Amino acid sequence: MSLGVRRIWHKCPFRPAICSMALWQARQACPDVIFVPPRMDLYLKFSSMLREIYGEYTDKIEPYGCDEAWLDVSDSSSLKGDGRKIANEISARVKKELGITVSEGISWNKIYAKLGSDYKKPDAITEFNRENYKSLIWKLPASDLLYVGRSTNRTLSKYGIHTIGDLACMDPDFQMKQLGKMGLVIHSFANGWDESPVAPEGYSAPIKSIGNSTTTPRDLENDLDVQIIFMALAESVSARLRKHGFKCNTVAISIRDNGLFHFSRQMHLREPTDITDEIMEAAMELFRDNYDWPHPIRSLGVRGADLVTADIPVQMSLFMNEEKRAKQEKMDKAADEIRRRFGYFSIQRAFMYQDKILSKLDAQGSHTVYPVGYFVR
Repeated sequence: MSLGVRRIWHKCPFRPAICSMALWQARQACPDVIFVPPRMDLYLKFSSMLREIYGEYTDKIEPYGCDEAWLDVSDSSSLKGDGRKIANEISARVKKELGITVSEGISWNKIYAKLGSDYKKPDAITEFNRENYKSLIWKLPASDLLYVGRSTNRTLSKYGIHTIGDLACMDPDFQMKQLGKMGLVIHSFANGWDESPVAPEGYSAPIKSIGNSTTTPRDLENDLDVQIIFMALAESVSARLRKHGFKCNTVAISIRDNGLFHFSRQMHLREPTDITDEIMEAAMELFRDNYDWPHPIRSLGVRGADLVTADIPVQMSLFMNEEKRAKQEKMDKAADEIRRRFGYFSIQRAFMYQDKILSKLDAQGSHTVYPVGYFVR
């Protein structure tokens, strides 16, 4: 039995529409719009507390993004009851202990469990079983199914496929011809042919990566300029990794010059890290290996990816100075605490002041969180 659990804030009576509109486009369309910064630290704090509750029912907990999770409670039924009873108990506990609501889906597979968690919101439990799924699910719009986005939905609509039932009954060879391998995937999803197991709880993070990018205060013209910006971005990324209890196995950079040429590169690290200097040094290594200054640079980004929890066991390396790493970790944590109390500019590296304009960049003012996708594993 699989539970799909979706977290919804208690006071939010609706789910905001997801739109790919850029902020500047939104401001043009609605000049009075007010942009509210996300509280990702609070969001992940509640996510962690929810996982503690889930952990009392099963150790098979697989995050889907940072606001959803699958729970396999098959082995818990003898002690905790069936899926419906467990879902009711989780819902009541979350309301009482955390003051928020959850929307839950119950089914024999992960796809239908997720569909059930989206079926009614913000505070509901929906069960799709082998007896009712055709009468309930197959009449839903095809766009409600996982991985049927706007483009795919437009393609399906051209051939008269409007519901999940239409998709389930369509010739799979035709879907393969029109949509490639993804056509077969969504055909299987529509029929509930998903046998992927819920991954046991471990050291994987509930989010995929944490990144930061910025349009620089002026065009960057040499390696020193780039290093100053990378340091500011690495400080931001590493601080958020530490704050949320993660380390990254991969560092990625993105570069856009003033000729609008854009590319990204990434490298795998020897050990997972949340150390500022190690993230910055990896970013600079990627930059030097991949950019030879055809134009000044307008924008840079740094991202820590392949996240794991900070308490993951790590084999100590003969080729790394572990004593030095421990000192760097303490220094980073001390800087985090000072900035938390007195603001970002209360402490800075002397290295940054080699350029007065670039040193004024506060990269910790914004960040991006990349959720875990269904096909990550």
